[in-house]
Amino acid sequence: MEKKCYITLDDSEWKIVINALNDLRNSLIQQRRYTDAVDDIMIKVINTKLKRKLFFWR
Repeated sequence: MEKKCYITLDDSEWKIVINALNDLRNSLIQQRRYTDAVDDIMIKVINTKLKRKLFFWR
């Protein structure tokens, strides 16, 4: 069974996470590697901006 983990971010932390994920994605693109996992996480983070509460499965 997967366990959900929640984190809460303020605006500056949210921006840092988005920028870090985008940097990772750009690095993967330069290496010609798949970005599917990073894309999925970025979508989750971007779509939770109003709630500012993210969840991940363990």
